[in-house]
Amino acid sequence: MSKAEKTRQYIIEKTAPLFNRKGYSATSLHDMVETTGLTKGSIYGNFRDKEEVALEAYGYNSRRLVQQVAEALAHADSAYGRLVAFIGFYRASWQAIAESGGCPLMNAAVESDDLLPFMQPHVGRSFLLWKRKFAEILEEGIANGEFKNDISPEKYAVTFVAMLEGGILLSKVAGDSSDLFTVLDRMKDVVDREIRK
Repeated sequence: MSKAEKTRQYIIEKTAPLFNRKGYSATSLHDMVETTGLTKGSIYGNFRDKEEVALEAYGYNSRRLVQQVAEALAHADSAYGRLVAFIGFYRASWQAIAESGGCPLMNAAVESDDLLPFMQPHVGRSFLLWKRKFAEILEEGIANGEFKNDISPEKYAVTFVAMLEGGILLSKVAGDSSDLFTVLDRMKDVVDREIRK
């Protein structure tokens, strides 16, 4: 990495948690300067504008989440095990997710809907990939005989993403894990009763 690339990466890594906690609209240039310890000129010498920093920070946050989930799923040796690991990741990571400001996909989705239309395509792509990940696991389970043949991977994928994001939102607002854990228990029940053979 060149010095400029390192500085750019440093800005992204420092501002990503700030954007997720405070929100993309509410985060000011002053906040970014304070968080990075760099000057305004240094930040805008590496990025076109605040929008570009926000997009890069969102990309960093969403990639980190995907990587953490992938690591949690890597040890499972079956489709069923991967679904259980997906659920287990959110149970084990609730505190870290809450402390970081919540799910970066959901936070960006809420803001991009009304305030940041430039982010909408990026957030939409993230949710599409999230749904595809669930659908791929379900398709794998059907193919290897773990799951029922007549289930719809796409419909269950949408249901699971909506359940997860809703559970995170309710628990974040309440400052308590119980709503998310209720959702996770229900997801496991759906897997065992409706999906698994």
